[in-house]
Amino acid sequence: MRKNEGKILVVDDNEGIRSALGILLPMHFGDVELISSPKSLISSISRFRPDAVLLDMNFNRDMNTGNEGLFWLSEIRSHYRNLPVILFTAYADIALAVEGMKRGAFDFIVKPWDNEHLVSVLEKAVRSVSRQTGNAGRPETNVMRWGNGVKMLGIRHMVERIAPTEATVLITGENGTGKDLLANEIHRLSSRSSGPMICVDMGAVTDTLFESELFGHVKGAFTDAKSDHKGKFEQAEGGTLFLDEIGNIPLHMQAKLLRAIQNRTVTRVGGTEPVHVDIRLICATNMDLPAMVAGGRFREDLYYRINTAEICLPPLRERKDEIIPLAELFLAEFASKYGREADGFTDEAIDAMMRCRWGGNIRELRNVVERAVIISDGKDIGTEELSVSASADDDMEENGSLEEMEEKLIRSTMKKHEGNLSMVARSLGISRPTLYGKLKKYNI
Repeated sequence: MRKNEGKILVVDDNEGIRSALGILLPMHFGDVELISSPKSLISSISRFRPDAVLLDMNFNRDMNTGNEGLFWLSEIRSHYRNLPVILFTAYADIALAVEGMKRGAFDFIVKPWDNEHLVSVLEKAVRSVSRQTGNAGRPETNVMRWGNGVKMLGIRHMVERIAPTEATVLITGENGTGKDLLANEIHRLSSRSSGPMICVDMGAVTDTLFESELFGHVKGAFTDAKSDHKGKFEQAEGGTLFLDEIGNIPLHMQAKLLRAIQNRTVTRVGGTEPVHVDIRLICATNMDLPAMVAGGRFREDLYYRINTAEICLPPLRERKDEIIPLAELFLAEFASKYGREADGFTDEAIDAMMRCRWGGNIRELRNVVERAVIISDGKDIGTEELSVSASADDDMEENGSLEEMEEKLIRSTMKKHEGNLSMVARSLGISRPTLYGKLKKYNI
């Protein structure tokens, strides 16, 4: 019998089943890990990096969101899309297991199981990974991370209802909260998922290139127009157009954008024939658009046109249940990227991360973990590598306004990078034009 080198993660709360599989599976696979609770499932995958997961469908803890197996299957699929999941089910759960197959499970095994059949299914799952990616247990960095908090679960359910429709969506929230990832998730769950997802940072589009960038141009329209060019609207044909930082569009350009959105037609610069476009529109901003409307800086009719459905992503400080799982995912990602041994955090580091306000949100957490991995020389990341103190949340007053916190963050980042605007903009996750506007706003 030739042993398969694949790694198997088993999740089952029954001690007898774990003991039996703990004897059987190591005879056939290179490495096997068994855990009793799905609470540590995602972090176990990021650390162990299995080639397949054998997942029980029912655990001791009762969940209000439906069957536990389907819930945890969805969690795995959202973090590790290529990782095969085999559902472990009793006879009474077969209907649910079939539903799991529809949701992306690789297969299901019925208890009591046949050893030969179980091993065969797991071997097929491991082989499928080798053909696809060679490392299904590596975390994907461009997928939406869903926590278990009430706010994020509410947003998740809303997204699942909105995504299959053609509704125009406005995503709001602070910089670094994952608005671009949420836009990608809506596209992925839509009927347009096989079409293109075209993203435009409106803060980086200059006035002179606005129409050419969005609507395209014809040959000879201006000096450098050497050939016909499709704009972003046409490039998104049959798919989704994502306009990020839409609050940065100058007022005099907003009417042209509104007309294109309303009519679903564009006219290329230098052209005369309108071109019909079939797109789904998603917009995002960290600005207060209603306040801008009231101040005459954003058109009211455009605001309502892009706001069929609005989703506000809360900052990371209001999603504390996600901090450590996200940090563990980033740790696994960068340890693999830079060839480091780091595979965990000290208790002090965990405490410091939980107490930090994370003004830059998920983007800041990702950058902090990446830097810590680069300078680490052991298995555990501590507060020294993280450069995050347990009292980091005291740097900003609890009662300070959002604008006050933003100004302090920009000033501290400017000081850190000694006024290098490119580095500051990159660190804050915003475009240089957006940074210029904020520097002027706060008289920095």
